[in-house]
Amino acid sequence: MLIVVHGLIHLLGAAKGLGWAKVATLPEPISPAMGVAWLTAALAVVATGVLLAFRSRRWWVVGIFGVVVSQAVIFTAWNDAKIGTAANILLLATLGYGFASRGPASYRAEYQHRTATALREAAPGAASMVTEADLAHLPGLVAEYVRRSGAIGQPRVWSVAARFHGRIRSGSTARWMTYRGDQVNTFGPSPSRFFFMDATMFGLPVDVLHVFVGPSATMRVKLCSLLPMVNSMGPDMDRAETVTLFNDLCILAPAALIDAPIAWHSLDDNRVRGEFTNGPQTVTADLTFEDGDLVDFVSDDRLSASRDGSTFTAQRWSTPVRDYRILGSRRLATRGEGRWHNTDSQGQYAYLEYNLDTITCNPETHRPT
Repeated sequence: MLIVVHGLIHLLGAAKGLGWAKVATLPEPISPAMGVAWLTAALAVVATGVLLAFRSRRWWVVGIFGVVVSQAVIFTAWNDAKIGTAANILLLATLGYGFASRGPASYRAEYQHRTATALREAAPGAASMVTEADLAHLPGLVAEYVRRSGAIGQPRVWSVAARFHGRIRSGSTARWMTYRGDQVNTFGPSPSRFFFMDATMFGLPVDVLHVFVGPSATMRVKLCSLLPMVNSMGPDMDRAETVTLFNDLCILAPAALIDAPIAWHSLDDNRVRGEFTNGPQTVTADLTFEDGDLVDFVSDDRLSASRDGSTFTAQRWSTPVRDYRILGSRRLATRGEGRWHNTDSQGQYAYLEYNLDTITCNPETHRPT
């Protein structure tokens, strides 16, 4: 609103320079040519505010042009319009954040580049259709779950692109942070996982980027897209993200379980154990089903990271899911939690709550807004 008002004020210079009206607040003369410049500044700055309000990816590009023209015309009428410099300083700071959060060096831009490359490299020539015979090697509980997901008669899944919203916190007593997330997974011999989270902490934006390519995983966090807070990597991070990749397979892409490198073991009428292998890592999880649907995923191999991501602690991890509905051509759980199971008196607690908003199987491209 402040940016739009700042832009509209420039119309006073345009009105005087173009002879539309007498403007007592601008006693210094303004030529018609400068009137056009004032009008250009007004349009550019107002457009910047509108694009920002609608979360346009390129609002900062228009804003740079707007702030340059705005300050240029202010200099030509300095005695009358110098107060507008304060608004331009604020706009310039906002533009700096816009460039940091959405410019070519941002986590968002890296996510877009990496996911486009991964989807291009992972795409098969043609995805064959899933048949009932493809489920024969799966345990009965898993086969029924894949069947209920709508996989039969649909193409095999080699990638997914999903969008989420929810909230997350760093501990059982920590304050919740709201977030929106974009995720792309590719499957096959060399699976990959990319997750970009746009969160808010104490009113400030936090960018989180998970990258898992081949056997190596990283997690990086920046405050206001500028200040690094976490840069986690190494064998423990690789193992933790391998469990997450297994979890994604089960919850987001049931059809991909058909070809995944998983050794299954039936435990009882409602549970199976899966051993998932990716490169040097083999991780285990117990899956619980009710009425044919997956309702929980529990693993002791998902290590818990410290707040700065420098150390990891072995801790039981689970992801109860619910609210199945059809998204596109698939039937999936649309709500879930991430839970840590402490060995102390605190017991288990949810550190993550998510809602699955959209998901696309085998997307050609995926760009977050």
